Amino acid sequence: MKRIVLALMAMMVSAIPALAQSGGGVSDAGYGYLGAGVGFGLAAGLAALGHGKIASAACEGAARNPGAAGRIQTLMLLGLAFVETCVIFAFVIVFLKVGA
Repeated sequence: MKRIVLALMAMMVSAIPALAQSGGGVSDAGYGYLGAGVGFGLAAGLAALGHGKIASAACEGAARNPGAAGRIQTLMLLGLAFVETCVIFAFVIVFLKVGA
């Protein structure tokens, strides 16, 4: 048991300098690309859910009150434009992050 503990301690102490070396390790540049892709995918996916919710609520509102369908459609398009603008901003941020 004592030998196993000493071997584990020696392995842990010798692994620290090996991981501290620069050169053959993993760079942080890849994490930026990965984060940008995941962030944009998350933004686009949540925007798609928002689009569906807006369209569903507009259809339900127009079905309940057909006289207000024109006004509901105008407000729906305004809401869709705001949601899409957020996705476009996320896309621009991805390009800024990846291009830097």
